[in-house]
Amino acid sequence: MSSDIYAEPDLSKKVRYSRKEDGAEWEQREVDTYESTDEIRDSYDHFQSQEGGPQTLNPPSVLKGSFRCATLGLRVLCLLMLAGIIILSICYALNKSELQDELQGTKTSLTRLQSRYDELSKNHSQLQEEVKKLKEEIEEKCPDRWTRFGSSCYFKSTESKTWSESRRACQDKGADLVMINSKEEQVGVFVHVCVI
Repeated sequence: MSSDIYAEPDLSKKVRYSRKEDGAEWEQREVDTYESTDEIRDSYDHFQSQEGGPQTLNPPSVLKGSFRCATLGLRVLCLLMLAGIIILSICYALNKSELQDELQGTKTSLTRLQSRYDELSKNHSQLQEEVKKLKEEIEEKCPDRWTRFGSSCYFKSTESKTWSESRRACQDKGADLVMINSKEEQVGVFVHVCVI
């Protein structure tokens, strides 16, 4: 069958078709399969002149129908494309509006976070100042005859007393006997030491 495609065309075959123009009688005609368009046009013009009709060049109705189908198909495709463009435009506008709302919300959140950060930074600075003042107060405020070591004040007594008597003496001064936790604290402690 595929060999028939490449075979030499048979120009002797004829085709029969019928046609009717605006209420006229059906015209039946038999033409060669490979008849040229000039021959069809000439015969159509001849037919028109015999009927007394206008001498216009109109393609055969078979061609008119295929042109109508193609035109209709193109119109439908254009309408579909126009509908798609409209739908995409609406979706774009809606998405743009949503993104703008989201961006505005993000800007508002950022502004809130920035003000909260500024507030916390201010509080941090105030706390740092308070800590600094408290350190200065503690370091300067050791009672008379008391010695500062680190963040504590020490009182060295030269009296000989028992542990209980020494502890009571420290408590009377608002302190307690020292518990030595490092070598530095141990240096210079003779009898009993009170610590605040």
